[in-house]
Amino acid sequence: MVAIGMLTSSFAYRIAMSSLLPNTRVETNEPIKIGFLAPLSGDVASWGLPGLNGCRLWQDRLNNAGGLLVGARRYPVEIIPFDCGYDAGRAMAGARHLVQSENVKLLLMLGGDTFSPLRKFLTDNKVLTSTLLPSDLSPDTRYLIAPSEVHPLYNVTGVDWLARHHPEVRRVALCSQKDAHGLPSIATYRAAFEAAGIEVIHEVKYDPQDTDVAGIVQPMLDSNPELVCWCTSFTPMVHAMTEYAYEKGFQGKIMSCTLDDYQRLIERTSPEFMEGTIFQFPDFDDPKLARNTSFLMRPASFYKEYNTRYPDSWSAVSWEYVAILDIWHAAVEKVASVHPVSVLATMKQMDRVTHTFGPARWWGESIFGIDNALIGDWPVVTIQSGKARIAEFVSITDWLDKHELLFRHHMEQEGQLWQQRVENGEQPSQLPPRAFA
Repeated sequence: MVAIGMLTSSFAYRIAMSSLLPNTRVETNEPIKIGFLAPLSGDVASWGLPGLNGCRLWQDRLNNAGGLLVGARRYPVEIIPFDCGYDAGRAMAGARHLVQSENVKLLLMLGGDTFSPLRKFLTDNKVLTSTLLPSDLSPDTRYLIAPSEVHPLYNVTGVDWLARHHPEVRRVALCSQKDAHGLPSIATYRAAFEAAGIEVIHEVKYDPQDTDVAGIVQPMLDSNPELVCWCTSFTPMVHAMTEYAYEKGFQGKIMSCTLDDYQRLIERTSPEFMEGTIFQFPDFDDPKLARNTSFLMRPASFYKEYNTRYPDSWSAVSWEYVAILDIWHAAVEKVASVHPVSVLATMKQMDRVTHTFGPARWWGESIFGIDNALIGDWPVVTIQSGKARIAEFVSITDWLDKHELLFRHHMEQEGQLWQQRVENGEQPSQLPPRAFA
């Protein structure tokens, strides 16, 4: 992805043009290393391993095109993975290895509970780090960015679309696990439903280790909702809860942040039951992405190559780490350096940049204490005749312009503002607190 507004040409275009010019660049075999610290095994692996697969495609494509251009030299890139299994202790060991032994220039992370113990170490070492959870951000995370996924903020787009296209839905029951993924998610959905005038009639916050699906879902169904929302539950739970609702004859609508391997759910329930299910992550052969020129390999080409090389593993994160790499790549070539501070400064120079789904801007100070998250449009995806299809792109920015105080209120109720997370035991900020209106 050519992600910075001042860089308007795509990577493929620049490669094509460079072939027409005299080649005075010096190549080197010394690789530039990028760390991938995420769950590659366990219940959360679907939010890590498919992302590593996508990064390997990006690595191979870039290296086959000559490597990363830094000033007058081209370097091969090398993705160095470390499986933290969504365990904080393993994440700390992985960070030390990748930073101190591998000297990585960028660290890709899922974030959440595995990021918190790394906060001081990564900041002290000025490691440019990415997260898929902007709720990880705080004023002391100077080198942490959320440029690809703005979980859970994009979930407001699905609720906004639902309220406009299905005004008959007035009652929702929702649930999510009590962790760094689930708590900000349930707060965001609650704010979005309130903004849309949809009543939350039942809410369940369950332990991440809880596998009592009936104990979670049955009380939701007993409240007689017109919509059940799984918020940001992990993939195994999304599948188990959806199948339970089907077996119990639920006839309303389903909403979920992610719906990885939705084909399996259709097979285990029915096409009619899954029709109209709302979530946030498209397949990249979607016709509404056909004009997207941001990806190194183009969305449809990337999707096809990914599924050929890694069949039956496409998930919500298959492309997200790649999107971060493209933003980093564009900044590196612009500033002619891989120095983390220089690259970050280049990323932040432009007020408006381009992310996966179009123009975006840096945001976050009012909630996270720092403007290190990119927000713009996000797709609302529905199941249509057994296939995930983008129903509409909805502006997160427009929603925040109207409802940011409401969002802040519900995040505060769940203890998810950066000040509250510091008070609850995270590393204290090195910067003075900011006042909020």
